[in-house]
Amino acid sequence: MLPAELAKQIRLLEIRTTRIVDEITGGAYRSAFKGRGIEFDEVREYTLDDDVRAIDWNVSARMGSPYIKKFVEERELTVLLLVDVSASGAFGSAEKTKRRTAAELAALLAFSAGSSGDKVGLLMFSDKIELYVPPRSGRRHTLRLIREMLFFKPQNRGTDIDLALREALQLLTKKSVIFLLSDLISPVSFARSLKLLNRKHDVVALEIFDPVELAWPVSSPVMVEDAETGELVRFGGKGFLGALEEELTCIRRQKRQICRDAQVDLVEIRSGGDVLKPVIDFFARRRKRMTPSSGAGK
Repeated sequence: MLPAELAKQIRLLEIRTTRIVDEITGGAYRSAFKGRGIEFDEVREYTLDDDVRAIDWNVSARMGSPYIKKFVEERELTVLLLVDVSASGAFGSAEKTKRRTAAELAALLAFSAGSSGDKVGLLMFSDKIELYVPPRSGRRHTLRLIREMLFFKPQNRGTDIDLALREALQLLTKKSVIFLLSDLISPVSFARSLKLLNRKHDVVALEIFDPVELAWPVSSPVMVEDAETGELVRFGGKGFLGALEEELTCIRRQKRQICRDAQVDLVEIRSGGDVLKPVIDFFARRRKRMTPSSGAGK
């Protein structure tokens, strides 16, 4: 049994996210992702109403006349939440830490998928795979995922996004939607793995950042401990802020370029802020892009 206080937190989060899903996000999620996957149904003889691009030339050669492969939309999607639980997630200059923001965001996505009857799984990682919960459907399963995301204690402190992406590629055998929730800061390059994973699946990167990571709030020198390495770093002083701003801008540009090269959608989420608006805006962009008529007249 969960302690009463933990159960209360889960229940409050469920009430909040379920209301949002029912009123807004559920429909946006369905229109942005449902029907993205297709599965093989049958091979049948070609008719004049069919698209010639659907012709299966190997079968046609054997049968002596044109045949096409018929596909149907999958009834459900498989969704995997890749959640970064490294020590940097414990940082928070605002009301919430990056990890708490990630948990609330993951809950929103899990309930959105669950309300559509989709299977949802969870893979939490640091510089090792900390926990994997295979995709399943149902409210009890979704609540278990929420519990893990809120209260799981990782063993390691570092970050290896590349490892998590490669693990997801091995675990998922059918086309899935993968949400990567992380600050996207990793000492190991993950550009190649992200590109490979997105070729087989539909990957969305949700970058969770703290406001301090965009602009350092004070000019006086302070000592800051790196949460993942324990290294003490001196922040502030003459000439520091300009160099720091330039470095942070460069890091942010690199993350955007990695996602752009991999053709992965990037959604920026500010910790301590409203996670709903950027998600809704993203769903709207996806829905518009998936609508055939959206490109008409261009």
